[in-house]
Amino acid sequence: MKATVSICCFLSLLLLQATAEDEDVTSVLRDRSHIDETLRLASEQKAKDYAAALERLRKIYHTSIRPMEQAYKYNELRQHEISAYPGRTLSDSATDGEITSKPMVLFLGPWSVGKSSMINYLLGLSDSPYQLYTGAEPTTSEFTVIMHGEKIRSVEGIVMAADSSRSFSPLEKFGQNFLEKLIGIEMPHKLLERVTFVDTPGIIENRKQQERGYPFNDVCQWFIDRADLIFVVFDPTKLDVGLELEMLFRQLKGRESQIRIILNKADNLATQDLMRVYGALFWSLAPLINVTEPPRVYVSSFWPYDYAPDTSRDLFKKEEISLLEDLNQVIENRMENKIAFIRQHGIRVRIHALLVDRYVQTFKEKMSFFSDPELVFKEIVDDPDKFYIFKSILAKTNVSKFDLPNRDAYRDFFGINQITSFKPLSAQCSYIGGCLLDKIEKAITNELPALLSSINSGKQPGLSSCEATGCGEKPKNRYRKN
Repeated sequence: MKATVSICCFLSLLLLQATAEDEDVTSVLRDRSHIDETLRLASEQKAKDYAAALERLRKIYHTSIRPMEQAYKYNELRQHEISAYPGRTLSDSATDGEITSKPMVLFLGPWSVGKSSMINYLLGLSDSPYQLYTGAEPTTSEFTVIMHGEKIRSVEGIVMAADSSRSFSPLEKFGQNFLEKLIGIEMPHKLLERVTFVDTPGIIENRKQQERGYPFNDVCQWFIDRADLIFVVFDPTKLDVGLELEMLFRQLKGRESQIRIILNKADNLATQDLMRVYGALFWSLAPLINVTEPPRVYVSSFWPYDYAPDTSRDLFKKEEISLLEDLNQVIENRMENKIAFIRQHGIRVRIHALLVDRYVQTFKEKMSFFSDPELVFKEIVDDPDKFYIFKSILAKTNVSKFDLPNRDAYRDFFGINQITSFKPLSAQCSYIGGCLLDKIEKAITNELPALLSSINSGKQPGLSSCEATGCGEKPKNRYRKN
């Protein structure tokens, strides 16, 4: 009987101790109210206006730009083209997905520096059944896409790649081994209605790239090219730069404006030690970021628990709010960025069409009854400057020489596309639809800038005035004299 009472007392003490520990943990949780305030998650967004602008953008693309893409097979031009940002591309199969996709925030960096913990903290998932797994060892082996959904569920990589409504279908090109390392997590969350997070496997310098079983750097490049904001996370114990991290920063060249360096777990150090670590981080990254204005470095501890005692609490919180303001700026500018992106894409498509048209005209001019078509065109493709193909485009149009594609790209392009399969631009006209060149120029010079102005001024973009004839204009009858 006494033994039973002793056991009961012992279990009661354990229960009381566990309850006290839970209360202690709860008491040291950090206040997250500033996250909602800075990101304005409680405010009502002008969803109707945004949806109307997005629908207008899709209509401009499909009526004015897409027909020119298809007529001159723009997506078969083998190079890194179509850039609102260096290297960013719009794929043929994922066009609508690219237009309607939310801003993407990419997390990169060494293993166990707190990337997954940071996502858990921003979304309030810590200590919930749905939090991303974290630990002191390498824990994230997949590319994890956290996105909005009506209910909490996971989506396999093969399903994400097969769904044409998403913007991830081009990832199929990296093979089945990679798709097994790709996972999506959907959940209903205010922040995820406006942005998508991508958590990446940590960089492990003592592991060869081929051991991952898929082209890790190529996959990273795909996400880098589509990211609107890139967080490169370090902690005080992982400041060394190896081959894989060096390769990653090479891939980030030209994207410095979107990179934010984060020195995480900063409250583990005393102020003097933190200054030394901050300097060591800059010393390690200096050879990799060779720009006049280096990316911003945020110093804080991005996880849900309170800062360690005797640390710079006010500084860390200000740094955190500053980073959240950066994130909010990307969210607020998402529509403007999409319009600018599609306009830049339209400019590239127009330049491509003008160049193909010039190749077609030159070929017809040089052909005679006794000429060998293959030899004639080979001479044109091998030395386009001899026939003033690129210079004539610069002379006759308002095209910048810095926007011209690589000449060698057209040797490959016409290697798989017969020159005789293309019509000149003058023949790409119809009575009902008008001329392709006129429509794309109108989109670039009038329609897209007008849509951008309507967004900036807060006016709702009209959808009916440009439905059929292009901003209410009556089509001209080309068979009747005016």
